[in-house]
Amino acid sequence: MQPFDRLEGRAAPLPLANIDTDQIIPARFLKTVERKGLGAKGLFAELRFNPDGSEKPEFVLNQPAFRGSQILVAGDNFGCGSSREHAPWALTDYGIRCVISTSFADIFANNCLQNGLLLIRLPAAEVEALMDEARGGNHVFAVDLEAQTVSGPAGTVHHFEIDPAAKNKLLKGLDAVGETLVHAKDIDTFEARQDAAQPWIA
Repeated sequence: MQPFDRLEGRAAPLPLANIDTDQIIPARFLKTVERKGLGAKGLFAELRFNPDGSEKPEFVLNQPAFRGSQILVAGDNFGCGSSREHAPWALTDYGIRCVISTSFADIFANNCLQNGLLLIRLPAAEVEALMDEARGGNHVFAVDLEAQTVSGPAGTVHHFEIDPAAKNKLLKGLDAVGETLVHAKDIDTFEARQDAAQPWIA
């Protein structure tokens, strides 16, 4: 998993509340267990594309200024609905590395953490201020996970809270498997000791 430290990238405004996981990645794209390829056609498919597959020009990620955005500034309760890990897969495959909102669904938030996607919770007034900045001519935001800050083109620094354990996982790029492998030497030592003490189990 790619470590997250500091990110400077374009931010796209998505001022819609209650974007659920089916809107992030519709169910018809859940047949695969591959993480690659979900961002191009699956991410926000109903919002981004017409039934014939052509782009909807009004959708923010289809607009030239916001193509390839790495940050989303979203409405309240982002990621609600059913649990599907394909949602963070689609976001990260597209290139989104950070989502800013007032709140996120708990299961979605945990899935994002396991896939290296930083979720930033801020008060409504601060999210709205960043939304306005994202709509402006300069869309580049700076996110510093170590300092726990995010700032837009205006330069105003917004501080966010994050669980220390989650912060450590993101900074080091550790998913659940990676966390286990940190203790690989201890695991090997334990297994060798068990094999010696109880060889009939092997």
